[in-house]
Order: sequence, then structure tokens, then C-alpha cells
Amino acid sequence: QEVLGEDKLLAILKERELRIYWGTATTGKPHVAYFVPMSKIADFLKAGCEVTILFADLHAYLDNMKAPWELLELRTRYYEHVIKAMLESIGVPLDKLKFVRGTDYQLSKEYTLDVYRLSSVVTQHDAKKAGAEVVKQVEHPLLSGLLYPGLQALDEEYLKVDAQFGGVDQRKIFTFAEKYLPALGYAKRVHLMNPMVPGLTGSKMSSSEEDSKIDLLDRKEDVKKKLKKAFCEPGNVENNGVLSFIKHVLFPLKSEFVVLREEKWGGNKTYTDYEALEKDFAEQVVHPGDLKNSVEVALNKLLDPIREKFNSPELKKLSNAAYPTLSKAKPGEKGPKNSEPEEVIPSRLDIRVGKVISVEKHPDADSLYVEKIDVGEAEPRTVVSGLVQFVPKEQLQDRLVVLLCNLKPQKMRGVESQGMVLCASSVGEPREVEPLDPPAGCCAGERVYVEGYEGGEPDEELKPKKKVFEKLQADFRVSEDCVAQWKQKNFLTKLGRVSCKSLKGGTIS
Repeated sequence: QEVLGEDKLLAILKERELRIYWGTATTGKPHVAYFVPMSKIADFLKAGCEVTILFADLHAYLDNMKAPWELLELRTRYYEHVIKAMLESIGVPLDKLKFVRGTDYQLSKEYTLDVYRLSSVVTQHDAKKAGAEVVKQVEHPLLSGLLYPGLQALDEEYLKVDAQFGGVDQRKIFTFAEKYLPALGYAKRVHLMNPMVPGLTGSKMSSSEEDSKIDLLDRKEDVKKKLKKAFCEPGNVENNGVLSFIKHVLFPLKSEFVVLREEKWGGNKTYTDYEALEKDFAEQVVHPGDLKNSVEVALNKLLDPIREKFNSPELKKLSNAAYPTLSKAKPGEKGPKNSEPEEVIPSRLDIRVGKVISVEKHPDADSLYVEKIDVGEAEPRTVVSGLVQFVPKEQLQDRLVVLLCNLKPQKMRGVESQGMVLCASSVGEPREVEPLDPPAGCCAGERVYVEGYEGGEPDEELKPKKKVFEKLQADFRVSEDCVAQWKQKNFLTKLGRVSCKSLKGGTIS
């Protein structure tokens, strides 16, 4: 997507092949978006570059302790196996690659002294700004997050490369390196950046947001389920993770993409350039369901060799040890003594922006509406809401709402409701109710989260007996400026705050 230092790159190529490195912090499990840099690494090798892959284990620990020290070695081994399996899956020869671990050289006396030298010239402001898009942002940041960009800059010198390759989200760290390495007497390097693939929910594909990404070891049924829920609005090519995956992964690897569909809808169609596919999708010639099914088939072909490799007892054991899950007690038993109590936090709620497609009165209940609401899935959800006496039908039609999507579906007077429209309610009498408003410009399916709880994985389905929603809802309020909050932290989408029209100080249910 972008190159910094192109003149220097061309000058080096007149004399010799380029030495380049790509690094990855060994934190959450790698997901399918990693195929974007992998396919570019294949290009670098074809062009004759000397390529080093860095498993940045120390970085993983410094980034808000995303990888606990005791799991560092196990996660690095997991990454090494899975990255090599990915490269083999797309036909990249491993013998031409050099693999290095950060702690192989980052704990040396020379490197440590350079970290101190760097910290004596770097301002806190510059260190914080450099890591803003890469280091996990929390309310009370750790000092380690300020060290992270400096280490990544020094890696360029200690790996003896001409260039560093990474996602465009690394740009601030790259410009930081260009500014500060010369201050230590080291050369400024070239930087090359690949685009970031939007996740399935529309934002960046992230290891910490379960529904946004497809894990490399996800089962075929999990791939199907996640793609089915993926945001892929008919005709909408913006923030469409399904289309972006085709553009940035499948096309570069295969130079074509086949849309699979039944004969009655025109039969299979092979596209040899992405722009033609995007145009057909924008004009609704290609249906989201056919697009998702076709991506599912193509993706499983890439993942099958990786799944097969990790089916061995040795790698299954490594995967479980590197990413342990809390053991669950059987019904009637107490959990293990060392197990942590279950956290009741907002990121467990699957809250999304929805668009109301239709509203009808419930056939058997005068106080209930039956709505069809698009939440970015293949089919709209049926939702039953008790809003008849509060919101006129025409005010609901075609409006954006905020929908809780992972409640257990339940029948309401004979109609199964697959979600709950979140509304502000007045505290006094007469009771007033207003559906919450997402920011203008939001798309159906966009994630709604609570400030400070952007990461984490929503429960697949909230268990009624555990009362997770009810416990969280007890602290839902509308602020004095009509913003929806949990414990005074705002409900947000990537476009801003969720609000209501007028019920300041109200409750949310």
C-alpha cells in the first residue's frame, strides 16, 4: 500500500539484492489475515530478496503482557509451526527464509545498552504516539508499551536488514525508527507496508475480537458459521471483510476467483481481476450468500494443509499448552481451586448496529412489534419488541437501532425473537422509551462496544442461568448529555458514541 524510502530501495537494488524482515509479536493465535503478508513474502522471495521472519517474543510480553512470560516460549513455538505451515500452504520454499526469535539477541548486553541509549533521546510523547495503533491502549498504560516502538526500531539494526515490511498500522513505528535510529548513529531503513484486511465485523481483523477473524485452525463448520455472520451488505463494498479477503489474499495467490452459484442464478463465474468482481457486487449482480459460500470453499483449500499438520498429537498438545483455557467443572461439581471467577464484562455482549427492514404488529399481542432487522448476516433476524405504545411504526421502519445479538432465542407469544433492541427508558412516570441511536453513517452489522472493552470475545450465546446481561444491565445508564453508558464508560462504534434523543439520566433495557 505504501513505501517509505523508495529512492534508497532502488539504489540498493542497483548493487545487490534487498535484505528485508517481517516481524510478528507472538500473542493471540494467527488468523487468516496473516495470508496477506505471507503472499507478499512469497513475492519478495521470487524477486530474489533475502527475507528474515522475526518471532518477536519479547515484544509480545511488553505489549500489555498479551503473552504471559511463562507462555512465551510455547507461543513462539506455536507461531513458528503455524507460520511455516501457512507458507507451505501457499507454496513458499522455507529453505530460502531465515527464522529468528527476538530473545535470541534482544537480551544481549549490546542491545540492552542501545535500549537505554534510545530511551535517553526519545520523548514520552513520541514513544506513545508511535505505538498508538499497535500497542494495546488501556486506561492505565504500562511503561513497557513505551519501550515497544524503540525495540522494533533497533531490530532493523540488529537484524542487519535494508528494509522492514509490515502492515500499514505500523506506519507510526516506521517513521519513529526513521527519526531515531540516526540519533544513535545507525542508518535509516526502507519501510514497506501492506494494507490491513477489515475483519468480518467491518473493523480491523483482530486476534482479540473473535467474530472479526477466522483462526487458521478453525474447523470447517466454524468457518461456515463465522462467514454466515460476517458483515456483507448487498451492494456495499466499504469495510466489507469478505470482499477485502478476496482482494488481498485470494486474488494475489490464485490470480482469479470463482463465484460458485446455482445454474438458475447464472451458474459459476470466474473473475480474473478484482475490480470486475467488486463492480458486479456493487451492482448486486453477485449475491452476498454466493460470495460467502465461494470464499468458504477457497479458504478451506488454504486451511486444509494447516489443519492436517496440526492434527498430530505433538502439535495438538503444543496448541493447548500455548493457549490454555480454564477447565470447566461438571454440573454439580465445584470448579478447580485455582480457577478464576467468571468475569462479567461488557465485551461478553454481542451488540451490533441493526437496520430495521420491516415492522409489523404481532398477530397475537397488541403491545408487541415483530421486526426484521439486518445485522450484517446473510439473513435478517426476527426480533419481537414491546414498543407499540412508545414508538410509532413509521419511526421504526428503516431506522438504525442497537441490537443485543447473543441472547438465547426465545418465543414471545408464538414468535421466536432472535435479539433485543436496546432502548433508553425514563425513570419517572409516565414512562417514555426511545430506541438507542448509533452514530450517523454506521452500517448494519458494525460492532458496538463499551469504551475500554474493545477487545475480548463475546459469548456465543449468553446462558440465561448465569444472568450475564442482567448483571451488566444494572449499570447501564444514559448520561446527562444523552450518551449510553456502562459504569460511566460510553457505548461506542468506530464512528463515535451511541446516544438517545432526550431521556437524559434514564435506564437502558
